[in-house]
Amino acid sequence: MKKHILQRTLSKLLIYTVLTLVFIVAIFPVLYTLLGSFKGNMELLTEGNRLFPRKFVLDNYKQAWQIANFSQYTLNSLFMSGSIVLGTIISCTIAGYVFERGHFKGKNLIFTLVVSSMFVSLGSLTLYPVFMIAKFFGINKSLWGVIIIRVFGLNVTNLFIARAYIRTISYEIDESAMLDGCSFFQIYHTMILPLLKPLVATIAILEFRHSWNDYLMPLVFTLSNPKRMPLIVGIMELKSSGEAATSWNLMLAGSSIALIPMIVVYLIFNRNFIEGLTAGSVKG
Repeated sequence: MKKHILQRTLSKLLIYTVLTLVFIVAIFPVLYTLLGSFKGNMELLTEGNRLFPRKFVLDNYKQAWQIANFSQYTLNSLFMSGSIVLGTIISCTIAGYVFERGHFKGKNLIFTLVVSSMFVSLGSLTLYPVFMIAKFFGINKSLWGVIIIRVFGLNVTNLFIARAYIRTISYEIDESAMLDGCSFFQIYHTMILPLLKPLVATIAILEFRHSWNDYLMPLVFTLSNPKRMPLIVGIMELKSSGEAATSWNLMLAGSSIALIPMIVVYLIFNRNFIEGLTAGSVKG
């Protein structure tokens, strides 16, 4: 009995030790950014290994907000990220519904080909052809180009999660709606979509995180129109905007400001996040 209790204690101790280490590794960059944003630039350059600032400099936030026009950049980011999240929720839930409930030839083959693209990552190599296509349609000089490409590019991970979640919804709901005279897409709008709250929360968090932190594509699409730059791109403007050649204090202050919306979105949707992410992973 004592041996069993000792094994359980050691097991719990090991688990909590590993979780604590993972937590420290995950939280350290955020903590360093937040505390570093209160340091002077000289202190960051000479004592970068020191976590806590010797003196809290609140003026970093004021300078970052004014110099980099953060009010406009924040509005641009909210517009871009909000539009992408809303468009992605609509496109992915509809696509997931069609692939799960629809009946047409080649459905499984098409879905397999779409999902297989998840394992082909070309990164920035696709940026030039995507930009040229956007230029052909005249959407290469604003955030609308980024929004349209992100929404209609159809994030495969979100599609996969959406189909798995819709599979857990009883098909009897569809049959009841059919008896009431609902069409295929009326069933989606009136019956299925209201049941997708956890899924919507999951897609919202994943897509907001991705679009809010996206740098390369928004940079390319707004080079000729700096007023349309999102916040993450604007933060890089802070690097050479201070008195020193590299103003790390202003960059860290700007990065700390950019963290706030992401944290707020997670706090709003976190209750449904895990449920939507794991739905369909276990068959009942």
